[in-house]
Amino acid sequence: MAIPLGPVDVAVLVAYFGAAVAVGLLAAGRVRSLDAYLLGDRDLPWWVILGSIVATETSAATVLSVPGESFGSAGMRFLQLPLGYMLGRLAIVRFLLPLYFRGELNTAHEVLRDRFGPIVQRAAAALFLVARNLGDGLRLFLAALVFQKLTGLPLAWSVAAMGAVTILYTVLGGLRSVAWNDCLQLVIYVLGGIVAVFVIVARIPGGWPAAWDFAAAHDKLRVLDFSIDLANPYTFWAGLVGGAVLSLGTHGTDHMMVQRYLSARGEREAGRALLASGVVVFLQFALFLGIGVLLAAFHGLGGEPPPTRPDEVFAAFIVNHFPANTGLIGLLLAAILAAAMSTIASSLNASASSMIHDLWLPLRGASGRRDPLPAAAALSLTRWFTVGFGVVQVAVGIAAAAVDTTVVSRALTIAGYSAGLLLGVFLLGVATRSVGQGAALVGAACGLAALLAVQFLLPGQGVTIAWPWYALIGSATTFAAGLAAAPILPRVGQPR
Repeated sequence: MAIPLGPVDVAVLVAYFGAAVAVGLLAAGRVRSLDAYLLGDRDLPWWVILGSIVATETSAATVLSVPGESFGSAGMRFLQLPLGYMLGRLAIVRFLLPLYFRGELNTAHEVLRDRFGPIVQRAAAALFLVARNLGDGLRLFLAALVFQKLTGLPLAWSVAAMGAVTILYTVLGGLRSVAWNDCLQLVIYVLGGIVAVFVIVARIPGGWPAAWDFAAAHDKLRVLDFSIDLANPYTFWAGLVGGAVLSLGTHGTDHMMVQRYLSARGEREAGRALLASGVVVFLQFALFLGIGVLLAAFHGLGGEPPPTRPDEVFAAFIVNHFPANTGLIGLLLAAILAAAMSTIASSLNASASSMIHDLWLPLRGASGRRDPLPAAAALSLTRWFTVGFGVVQVAVGIAAAAVDTTVVSRALTIAGYSAGLLLGVFLLGVATRSVGQGAALVGAACGLAALLAVQFLLPGQGVTIAWPWYALIGSATTFAAGLAAAPILPRVGQPR
């Protein structure tokens, strides 16, 4: 399934990689401190943060798998999920953002330190680092797998090449490089999506009118589904409630997102970027869902039989129907890489930030080292942490090639558990005063057990719960168990 890339397509890909590194080089000149490297001197414009938020939460799976959802039975009902994302963002701006702008915090987990103590901070940081690097290493594998199918390059080379370029521009320019590259990558994959729309329509007999009639006749345009079915991820309730809680976890407590808010010029600008990103994400989903509907019309109105797996239908169309050596195939490949690399770069920078501020420096102080780490040494060490996490993610991506894809997809779901667990711990800190760090840790353990049971035990009993509900189950169980354990476990050795 490899595409014979022409010179123009190769030139487009080389230009994309070159632009990413160039942005890193330009940003490197402004990195003179740890604060500049990890938070862009807390001086990034709100619209750059907006672009970085959107690109960070968009992976290659969005570009390739979301069209597969609307190509299949879901149609445009997937759009109910970003409605919940908007509601979750409103709650973050109202209740969580003020916590991050009290004083000068460096990570989301420092809020937990101030409320519960260092043990909860370190546990949350460890959970974040494990889940983030496992999940994003697997996302790197999935993106490289697509890249390999489209180009014919060996899988290990595809993983290593994407990882090397991402590590390079992240190490060079830090968060400033990551954020500006995110904006560049957002433009590339949205432009690629728009181009794809017109290429698909041009190959549908009858064009736009025929595509619209086909979509209407096959119930592809319905957005709202008010049925009550916990196994169906595409209902209004799963989208609104499950999506809102999921967004609270991923955007309200995950340090990869919180890091962007801390880089803003103030709480108001951070809130503006977060709320506006919800609108952009909704439009972005509409674009890629529309591509899936158009692909359904293409195959249903005389095109060749589609691939067996719906999430491969967009890639197959690119291979078989995009005009060769016009730059369009190169643009689509650049779009796929851009969506993946934006997430990986943000993950590396956020992981290095959490490692230095949540674990290394606090543990160094706890060991009796009273001399502060010199600024230059701290910056150099953080850059090495960035490289180290990059190597870990590349290794996970290469190792994933030997793992069954079902195991990989389950691991990705497990990697997302941290959103619900951390949200539950944050809620214990914000909404209660009686819960101590021991009870909070017990709550998180119970939340993890509940999620594992929902994913692995209940299906064996004939009960299926759709993934949008996982964050709600994890956070609610964590909160309830922590509250119940509070009278048993006293608040010892922690802030009051």
